Amino acid sequence: MSTADPVKIFVVDDDEAVRNSLAALLSAEGYDTQTFASAQAFLDNYVPSANCCLIADIRMPDMDGLELQEELNRRQFKLPIIMVTGHGDVPLAVRAMKAGAIDFLEKPYDEEVLLATLSRWAQAAHTSASQTAAAGEFQTRLETLTERERQVLQLLAAGKPNKVIAYELAISPRTVEIHRARVMEKMRAHSLAELVRMVVALGSST
Repeated sequence: MSTADPVKIFVVDDDEAVRNSLAALLSAEGYDTQTFASAQAFLDNYVPSANCCLIADIRMPDMDGLELQEELNRRQFKLPIIMVTGHGDVPLAVRAMKAGAIDFLEKPYDEEVLLATLSRWAQAAHTSASQTAAAGEFQTRLETLTERERQVLQLLAAGKPNKVIAYELAISPRTVEIHRARVMEKMRAHSLAELVRMVVALGSST
């Protein structure tokens, strides 16, 4: 990342070890990093500015990541947010993305995945042109899916596990796994988070 284009990253997590580890990683990559032990501490100190991003744990005491996102939206702070979530919190992460989060990462996440997510955000800068182009590409991929694959995609994007999808569609979990693999391949998604991001970009098309 170019030092001529400084990016500030806020980290909000009640786990001190996680905060320190992330701060060290991001600082080593050249990001200007500031950490907070709670959502309220962040809100008390945040001054709206350009070229910044928030990484927040979805599970925190007092005010969780979703409540923090809702409060930022209420205050009309257009701050890009990456949610960090446990495996069982995928439905909450999906809800966060539909409310404007740019991505979510499932614990334990790979550091390279996090850095790639930040790099993608910084380079794209959320321009409407790039978003429109991406949505068009996602729509083209969507049209290659069969009706059943679309059904599986919708349920995956809603954060439902394979067993629940199998029950709702009256098919076996193994069949769901096959459809899921085909959906990921056709949509060219490398992770569930990336797949959800595509669905959010497409809006009601799915």
